[in-house]
Amino acid sequence: MIGPRSAARRAVGLAVCTVFLRGATVAAAAGRPVTLAAADGVTLAGQLYETAARPAPGVVLLHMLSRTRGDWDEVAQQLEAAGLTVLAIDLRGHGASGGSAASLSGMVPDVRAAVQWLSARPTVRPDAVGLVGASLGANLALLAAAEQPLVRAVAVISPSLDYRGLRVSADVMKKLSGRAVWLAASSEDPFSLRTLKELTADESMPRDQQLSSVAAHGTNLLTADKDLTRALVDWLRQRLLF
Repeated sequence: MIGPRSAARRAVGLAVCTVFLRGATVAAAAGRPVTLAAADGVTLAGQLYETAARPAPGVVLLHMLSRTRGDWDEVAQQLEAAGLTVLAIDLRGHGASGGSAASLSGMVPDVRAAVQWLSARPTVRPDAVGLVGASLGANLALLAAAEQPLVRAVAVISPSLDYRGLRVSADVMKKLSGRAVWLAASSEDPFSLRTLKELTADESMPRDQQLSSVAAHGTNLLTADKDLTRALVDWLRQRLLF
C-alpha cells in the first residue's frame, strides 16, 4: 500500500516529469531542420522558423566562426513571433553542413544561395528579405548583400574591416546605397567600434547604429544585452514588414 506521503511524492514527481517533457518538446519544436544546396553542390544545413502570417518577410541569419546556427535560436524565435520567417544556416564546414571552412571567401556564394532559397519559398515575400550576421557572419552578410540587390536590409553585429581576408570597405557600403543597414557593436570592442566608424564615415549615406556598453562580441553580445536584441528585432520589423 502506498501511504499519503509516498503518493504525494509520486504525484509531484510525475508533475515535474510532465513539465520537463513539455519543455523539451517545445525546445525541440523551435524551427525545423532543412537542407539546401550551395552553388558547388555542397549541402548546407539550416533551421527554418516559419511565422503564421504568410507571405511574410524573410531573414537569413549567419553565425560566428566555429559556431553553429543554434546560436541564433532565441533571436530567430523572437523574429518569428514578430511576423518574419527566418532561416539560420550552418556555414560550410560548420555544424551539420558539408564542405570545408578552409576558405572563408567560399562562404559568400553560400550566403547568396541561402537568400535565394528563402526568397523562393511561396510563404516568403521576395521583396522583403534581410540578412543578419555576427562577427564572421557580419562580413559575409555585407559582402553577399552588396552583390545581391534582392537583399533589402542588412544588420550586422561586431563586423571587422578585415576578417581573415574578408574585407569590407566604403566601396562595399556604396553598393548598399539605398538599402537599410544596421550596425551594432560593444563600446568595449575597439576593433569593431573602429569598423563602425569607418563604415559610416560617409554622411551622404546615413546608417543606423547601435552601441552596447556590454563587453561582448557577436551573438554573445546579443545574448548578454537583451536591449540590443530587442532593438535588432524592432529594426527588422520596421524595415521589412512595412
